[in-house]
Amino acid sequence: MRLVIARCSVDYAGRLSAHLPMAVRLLMVKADGCVAVHADGGAYKPLNWMNAPNTLTERDGEWVVRNPKGETLTITIEEILSDSAWELGPDPGLQKDGVEAHLQELLAANPHTIETGLVLVRREHATDIGPVDLLCRDAGGVAVAIEVKRRGEIDGVEQLTRYLERMDLDPLLRPVRGVFVAQQIKPQARVLAESRGIICVEIDYDELRGIESAELRLF
Repeated sequence: MRLVIARCSVDYAGRLSAHLPMAVRLLMVKADGCVAVHADGGAYKPLNWMNAPNTLTERDGEWVVRNPKGETLTITIEEILSDSAWELGPDPGLQKDGVEAHLQELLAANPHTIETGLVLVRREHATDIGPVDLLCRDAGGVAVAIEVKRRGEIDGVEQLTRYLERMDLDPLLRPVRGVFVAQQIKPQARVLAESRGIICVEIDYDELRGIESAELRLF
């Protein structure tokens, strides 16, 4: 990962236009090519970013990041205060807690509780940026990527969005529908998901456990 602290301005051109005036910011270039611009605040979310795949062209005083859709992120650099690179190595990924892991297991065994007609293809379907929890096919044969969380928040929607972008590159899968499943989904996460065409489904964990108990009952 490359970390650059610089006085810079940022201009995005694509589906809309956005401008960040000159200020000191952190520029982060990840190993997969993702470029993110951060301020000293705002928790985890960058001010602007460009997901992989993209190309980064560095000129004197300017970075231009361009993706296959024709969107561009132009970073005009007035002064570089720090420029360093770090080898982080492979990441094991986020480990689900017991409830979340069990919820995924129960949904894999009973995908119809998410949507009538769903059939499981596989759990932990691999993409080049990590595994999506469940890959299913709906009643019409369309691929459905399902991300399962105990609590549905904005970062979970962002995670599923990235998976969908990668899976849509596979001609054997596209177009891929997205379903965000959780015990409780926050209103802001629901609004973001629905704006991206992702369906939100809230699941009763205790009810699912009841299904499991009934299946294990001998009499």
